[in-house]
Amino acid sequence: MHSLYPIQIFFEGSRFVVNSFRVNMVDAIPLLLLLLIVMAVTTGTVMVLLVSRSRRLRPRVALPIRLAPSASIVGFETTSAFLNRPSSWLAVKSRNLAAVQAALGLHHVKPCSWIEGLAGEQKLFLAPPLKGWILVFGSGLPEPVDDVDICFRFILNLSRKLGQVHFFSANRILYHHAWVRTDAGRILRAYAWAGRTLWQQGAMTPAEVELDVHCFDYGEPDAAAGSVFSDLISANVDRVPLLAARWSLDPAAIDQRLLAHEFGLAGEPSRSY
Repeated sequence: MHSLYPIQIFFEGSRFVVNSFRVNMVDAIPLLLLLLIVMAVTTGTVMVLLVSRSRRLRPRVALPIRLAPSASIVGFETTSAFLNRPSSWLAVKSRNLAAVQAALGLHHVKPCSWIEGLAGEQKLFLAPPLKGWILVFGSGLPEPVDDVDICFRFILNLSRKLGQVHFFSANRILYHHAWVRTDAGRILRAYAWAGRTLWQQGAMTPAEVELDVHCFDYGEPDAAAGSVFSDLISANVDRVPLLAARWSLDPAAIDQRLLAHEFGLAGEPSRSY
């Protein structure tokens, strides 16, 4: 029978002994390298298993969902992570979408949610009634800077059909801005500026006085009047939404819970203004 002895490795001069067998140092180098490789692989495997286990046991944290503004939005400025304010819009005192649709001569009409309407891809979007008002916005609205006479006739005709109609415009890049208040086919108050005063009609309302907006007469001053004048124009642009909130509605103040579930109408005007 053969006796079993524990493995013993020790040096004896220029040799070492394994279980009492003498082995040359040169012959032992492959064995030593093999032992080192086995130890390295074993250690690495253990570390990977420990890291994997710690990740599985780590508690999961739910991250808040944020909606980034769409890059396709044209003519809209971001006011929050969820909602965007159009650069120009109408506020009509009505709860009747069909009446507003008829007054605008809208065709190719289809249901449209707030989110789709605010994406800026509709010619005209009629928002669902809110607090007795219907908001209208889109690229189909005329702008005073393009032709103030066309804008005047458009708003006046709507007011004759619908009663109270307000128009607001605020361009933060060019600082063009306007606000118009009508009722029963009469212009109660109007002001429009685009490098110069385009439209100045009626007495300033208490809301304008309270907000300290600055309205200039025709022909004065011009855009070269200095930094103080530029500051006043910039302040006017910032206060357009505040004025809209006092006269009727600010689109950016809409309850976010309505955006996905409330539907209005989208379409195209049947004629150019």
